[in-house]
Amino acid sequence: MTCIRLLPLFPSIIILHVHFSTQLEDNKIPPSLCTGHPGIPGSPGVHGSPGQPGRDGRDGRDAAPGEKGQKGDRGESGETGVRGLTGDKGYAGEKGEKGQPGECAVAPKSAFSVKLSQSLTTALTVGDAVRFDTVLINEQGDYNSETGRFTCKVPGMYYFAVHATVYRASLQFDLMKNGHAVASYFQFYGNWPKPASLSGGSLLHLVPGDQVWIQMALSEYNGFYASTKTDSTFTGFLVYSDWKNSAVFA
Repeated sequence: MTCIRLLPLFPSIIILHVHFSTQLEDNKIPPSLCTGHPGIPGSPGVHGSPGQPGRDGRDGRDAAPGEKGQKGDRGESGETGVRGLTGDKGYAGEKGEKGQPGECAVAPKSAFSVKLSQSLTTALTVGDAVRFDTVLINEQGDYNSETGRFTCKVPGMYYFAVHATVYRASLQFDLMKNGHAVASYFQFYGNWPKPASLSGGSLLHLVPGDQVWIQMALSEYNGFYASTKTDSTFTGFLVYSDWKNSAVFA
């Protein structure tokens, strides 16, 4: 601080002294008397403690509902889950009402049995069909006594049997299917005084339209014989059908 130089006059000193004394008592120095330099800036103050949380603001007003958005793309299929455990067995249900009677089912049939009415009066040649002219059974009409041929109507497995009586002659014949021999039979005459027999059978698979008959193999061996005491017969019947659900509804 720089002080102002005092005047040499004494009275003035007293006046100034009184005046300065009054100012010093008030701890005030006029700026006109002393001029100081700016002080060094003080160090920053310590941060204050956090303030208390403020109150919740008021709820806003409800806005109008927005428009419905577009449907999103379908997501990919997830992996197949693990198969669950088998559930408990349920209770038995109530017994249902009795149904109406169904149609009567019958199995497909085909059977015949025929014989010679008498010994052949005319000699048979090779390729001739033996016509067994006396019908014992032929309910389905599958055997034709005029041609001596059986015609299949029901597909399946059939059994055919031939019993021939041979007397004072040799005999050879074939079991034919559609013109082809499927089995051959032969009996040689050995000067026997009494009739002999020649029998045979075969199992054949047939389809509708197939034909089966007995045919002479050698013209000189044609000893089919029949009388009141002995017969020559031809028999055939269906063993089982190839039709699915083989029963046929009548």
